[in-house]
Amino acid sequence: MNGNWNISDPFVFEALRGFQNKSLAVQTIRGSVRGVLRKVAPDHIVVQMGGSPFYIRTEQIIWFQPL
Repeated sequence: MNGNWNISDPFVFEALRGFQNKSLAVQTIRGSVRGVLRKVAPDHIVVQMGGSPFYIRTEQIIWFQPL
């Protein structure tokens, strides 16, 4: 492995980066999560809801919106 990341959806990645450290709602194939977007990585995001981090794979995101 050469250490390079493959971004599955660069448009979603760039849009999510603009919401880092802001409140948002994320709808996934398994349900929704509301909280503060703490991290945006090429293949997942981390949303802090309450005191717990939720790791969401980018490919499972249906939609997201700021709160």
